[in-house]
Amino acid sequence: MTGDQERDVKRIKARIEQANTNLFARLAAIYAASRKQAQDLLQIGGGLSVVEWRTLWDLYEVGPMTIRDLSLTQRTDHSQLSRALPQMRKKGLVSMRQAAKDGRQTIVTLTDEGREAYRLAAPVMGQRRAALGETFTPTEIEDLIGYLDRFEAFVRRPAEDIVSKEEIE
Repeated sequence: MTGDQERDVKRIKARIEQANTNLFARLAAIYAASRKQAQDLLQIGGGLSVVEWRTLWDLYEVGPMTIRDLSLTQRTDHSQLSRALPQMRKKGLVSMRQAAKDGRQTIVTLTDEGREAYRLAAPVMGQRRAALGETFTPTEIEDLIGYLDRFEAFVRRPAEDIVSKEEIE
């Protein structure tokens, strides 16, 4: 019985090697590491959160946007932005107003304080993108994005397209 209670280092190592090929788990870990790195860099660049940075960057590059525009651009959940934006407004980073044409839409605009916060963080985040460019060639990045597009299309498929209940029963 003691054998069941002891670690089998060879089996553990083999399982880790197998888990390293699990794309679903790897992407989750990579996402978490990417966010942590971004948060650490943004602390150096003025203390913004990742959502704040992405929003300021989008507004700086494009100008006023709706919450829906921002969520589509950032590929994030509308509710995440809806929760973050009131705090950003309190900090003076953005202003928000009802759209003239469609009162259901909220237009988000960068303020002078938001523009200044963007200018503080942009060099640090630019260095991050430059460092990525030292790790991957433009062609490799393009290829990776193509693979990610295909993977995203796969994970957006309905479960019923992958497994039928009849095959399980």
